[in-house]
Amino acid sequence: MTKSRKEKQKISIHDIWLISRFILRACIGIVQLVIKVGPRKAIKTTRRYPWLKEMLLNMKIAFNFLKGRSGNYLEAVLVVFEEMQKGTMELLEGIINHEDKLVIHQVALQPEILMGMGLKTWMAGFVPWIGTVVSPGVTEEYIDASENEGIPSDLCSASRSIIGFALENQFPNAVAIVASAMPCDGVSNMYSVIERKTKIPTFMADAPYDFYSDRGVDYFVKELERMISFLEANTPGRMDWDRLREICELRNRTVELELDLWDMIRQKPSPMAAEPIYLSHIWFQAVRPGCEESYRMFKRIAELCEDNFRLGKSALPDERYRVVLWNAPMIDFSDIFAWAEKRYGVSLIMDMLTYNHHPFIDTSTPETMLRGLAKTGLQSLMGRHTRGPCENYIDDLFYIYEHFNLDMIWVASSFGCRNTKGLLGIVREKCREKGIPLLSIDHEIFDARTVPRANVMNQVDDFMINIMEAERLDR
Repeated sequence: MTKSRKEKQKISIHDIWLISRFILRACIGIVQLVIKVGPRKAIKTTRRYPWLKEMLLNMKIAFNFLKGRSGNYLEAVLVVFEEMQKGTMELLEGIINHEDKLVIHQVALQPEILMGMGLKTWMAGFVPWIGTVVSPGVTEEYIDASENEGIPSDLCSASRSIIGFALENQFPNAVAIVASAMPCDGVSNMYSVIERKTKIPTFMADAPYDFYSDRGVDYFVKELERMISFLEANTPGRMDWDRLREICELRNRTVELELDLWDMIRQKPSPMAAEPIYLSHIWFQAVRPGCEESYRMFKRIAELCEDNFRLGKSALPDERYRVVLWNAPMIDFSDIFAWAEKRYGVSLIMDMLTYNHHPFIDTSTPETMLRGLAKTGLQSLMGRHTRGPCENYIDDLFYIYEHFNLDMIWVASSFGCRNTKGLLGIVREKCREKGIPLLSIDHEIFDARTVPRANVMNQVDDFMINIMEAERLDR
């Protein structure tokens, strides 16, 4: 490593202040939650949900995201984690104090309608998706529990972990569950097991195969209407169209900020990368859409990115390679790009769950809002790319490669995701035709025991050294 690079990575007083502020606010948030729900309920809840204690007390991994990052990039990463921590406290308050209004929803079924009905929300895959980011291993005992009950071990670990939560009585007490037949059969079919185990009334919205057609959208609008009727019959929630309009309008404003962000990261080197791009989107899209806090998160990220953009500054001290990660992100090694940045100067510009063509929602009438939400739901996390014909998966990938001026493609090839495993051969063939370097990383999305971190690092090292002929920067 050259002297100049070492100097670039020196942490400043301002960076130390940003990290200290994040730690202080995280601690204050936990204290405020305990005060809000009461110490007795807080203790009872941590005993009821073992994963909660592990998530709150085992956040060491979060600091891996901060190493080697500085300035506006470091602040943007902290903005994402701060909103996730604050939002998590509010969600926990909902499962503790508002069981009578709590509805569990699927990752591919956004909660705007539930929020518009005055209901409290909890994403079924919250702990696997969000908890594993800050506390790897938090879902392992639940994956084991599902396998011990006969769930096939080659099923995606996302489905196995969520089924395990139900089998171990770790779902919060709720009045209803709502889900959809997206993004894949493994996820949609697991709700029959969850409903039988939890005895919670469950609604499954059917999703059309061809979801880009007007006919497909019309069909899904009717499914959302049926879901509203189901919720009104099984919960105290009632649709407030004015409240839903406010949520949708704030969602539109947030999407506008995200589109501005995407325009700026086309610049080479990129003024922003990794978690402020993809983790912010997962949080906003699946957990907290249409919330003032999510809007403020994106507003601040966009401001920090614009500042770098205007000054011609890169997020990374030395961006040497630009990459897209296809398939679901590597939650089992969630800080992989913080590591890859330091090792090879690899900048994650875009990923599969983030990229979409979400329309702005027309808020003029209840009918137009439902139609906009139907289109958004049909292009939800993974749903846009892992349902329907293979072109849904393939075409966006190569468009992104050209549009964002990338150097290579990485595919997170999770063992349990059979449909995308089957598409890998097509991706390889097209990459050969186009002369695009392709790395397929074997892993299992929520179970790091299958392919440990060291093995993932070896796969990346082999590719970067032998194919990209890259020089390590961290020697």
